[in-house]
Amino acid sequence: MELAGVVGAMVPIAFIAMIAAIVIVPRYFRSLERQKMAEALKAAIERGQSLPPDLVDTMNSTAKVAPTPARDLRTGIIWLAVALGFAAFGIAIGFEEPDATFPMVAMAAFPGFIGLAFIVLGLMNRNKV
Repeated sequence: MELAGVVGAMVPIAFIAMIAAIVIVPRYFRSLERQKMAEALKAAIERGQSLPPDLVDTMNSTAKVAPTPARDLRTGIIWLAVALGFAAFGIAIGFEEPDATFPMVAMAAFPGFIGLAFIVLGLMNRNKV
């Protein structure tokens, strides 16, 4: 096997490893932080101490944020931007390889419709909050 083939095979593997690292590493560190916080809580409760206000604030800040119409609109706009990026990429590739335009534009439809759904949800729920 020649060197170009090995390097060519390493590029997709490195890309997948990079995506996995971007997803897994923050979750791992968040898990460690929660574990340390739980240990501190357990130790304080066992000693009969009251919980410090900053610890309670930290616990509240790591809680899930409830979805709001404004958050839905922002998420929808981000998904639409991703869709536009895929479509623009497909059109740009289309100048060199015309057969690549339609698959990239079709792939852009998925994040585009997700973005539209978030925008519709944000607009529908705007008066409910």
